[in-house]
Amino acid sequence: MLENALTIDDLKALARRRVPKMFFDYADSGAWTESTYRANESDFARILLRQRVLVDMTERSLATEMVGQSVAMPVALAPTGLTGMQHADGEILAAQAAEAAGVPFALSTMSICSIEAVKAATKKPFWFQLYVMRDRTFIERLIDRAKAAGCAGLVLTLDLQILGQRHKDLRNGLSAPPKFTPKHIWQMATRPLWCLQMLGTRNRSFGNIVGHASNVGDLSSLSSWTKEQFDPRLSWKDVAWIKERWGGKLILKGILDVEDARMAAASGADAIIVSNHGGRQLDGARSSISALPGIVDAVGDRIEVHMDGGVRSGQDVLKAVALGAKGVWIGRPFLYGLGAGGRAGVARAIEIIRNELDVSMALCGKRDIRTIDTGIIDEAPWPVPATRGPRAAV
Repeated sequence: MLENALTIDDLKALARRRVPKMFFDYADSGAWTESTYRANESDFARILLRQRVLVDMTERSLATEMVGQSVAMPVALAPTGLTGMQHADGEILAAQAAEAAGVPFALSTMSICSIEAVKAATKKPFWFQLYVMRDRTFIERLIDRAKAAGCAGLVLTLDLQILGQRHKDLRNGLSAPPKFTPKHIWQMATRPLWCLQMLGTRNRSFGNIVGHASNVGDLSSLSSWTKEQFDPRLSWKDVAWIKERWGGKLILKGILDVEDARMAAASGADAIIVSNHGGRQLDGARSSISALPGIVDAVGDRIEVHMDGGVRSGQDVLKAVALGAKGVWIGRPFLYGLGAGGRAGVARAIEIIRNELDVSMALCGKRDIRTIDTGIIDEAPWPVPATRGPRAAV
């Protein structure tokens, strides 16, 4: 059935049928009224592309670099929590699919499979995403574990000091593994293949936390620990400390404001990700794609700018690149693929994005992704920087 999936929406429909509702909703939801979650997608659709004809469309290339790393296309698999609850061993399968496709994969702190488990199942370095907790000793150990695993970059998430209110998760009573309430048992019973796959793996908890954080030896103590640990005092001083401790490529995720972007550029980080956490934090914030042009114009000559949020097609990737993004991160598209068909489903999601990006670039009269700029934009609902050549690599 995966071969019949022509769009990310097709994979989403498959995932909805195969993943228990509480975990599908976790991937497919935003905060509060979900207005920002919806705007992330709809604002892409309002950007129009310029169609060009009678140009040479042969020998096209999507290859480029993200944070100094060669990539097959300017796309990375974003760090997502509970990935291993969309499909058994989800983080491992997604990392393997990304590796085969030549695009980066970032493992979340809140992953089900641990850093070490993903390292053991892959051949090339992946990236690691860090949430900063009050327990700094645990964070130091977590950074050291990522270094020991040879992770190629650290993605520091800045916009989760306080958890946004996500109504679907609250109503579903989300947990990992799921609680054995009648509602949850019914959800799992109606997804027998998912249950069978979960029975075949040991990875059912938060592998980076349980057994590593102080006083968290099992799931009974994890819930209270996580509620207390996200640090609302996180500041730019912490960014400097983490940068020094890590010593490698550092990417700051969660920038949506020009002033914050300027602070990030001054921090010495290697890249920023323009992001509103997929619409899962501040509902009513602007979409990532609408924030991108202003941030690129303000700091794009000082720091590499990426974006995430609302990307559902290769055309969305093309539009983001045209507006200045050096890298585009996809979360829900690969999660839908994972839920629909494991590693093969993630590979299919990446293939769909790649094919749409390639064809759309050609129909805009371009052959090399590195030459894409605002010149391919016909119309946008907000001001964009004047047409100019593509920015040099930072």
